[in-house]
Amino acid sequence: MSNIMPETDIDDGFEDEEIAPNIVRIGKKPTMNYVVACVTLFNTGVPEVMVRARGQSINKAVETVEMLRRAFFKNVQIHSVDIGTEQVQRDDGSMASLSTIEITLGN
Repeated sequence: MSNIMPETDIDDGFEDEEIAPNIVRIGKKPTMNYVVACVTLFNTGVPEVMVRARGQSINKAVETVEMLRRAFFKNVQIHSVDIGTEQVQRDDGSMASLSTIEITLGN
């Protein structure tokens, strides 16, 4: 008997939106997990990869992109960096501003 858990929905903090195959969403996992995800996308032939994060994960998004450029793909260029703010509702019903970043990478 295996201990494989059934697939469940995990709240990644992003609103439900259409999943694009070239987006890497940064969260609480180790940075190298996201670097490997980007490397995998580039190796499958995707021309652009978007690294998206919000809140405290923004630091990890920048670290992911820099590690990818320094150690794995020296020819990867940053096509755009978009920053913004989202209004999110807290558990107690109050509204809070949450910073966001989207870094688009390509060859």
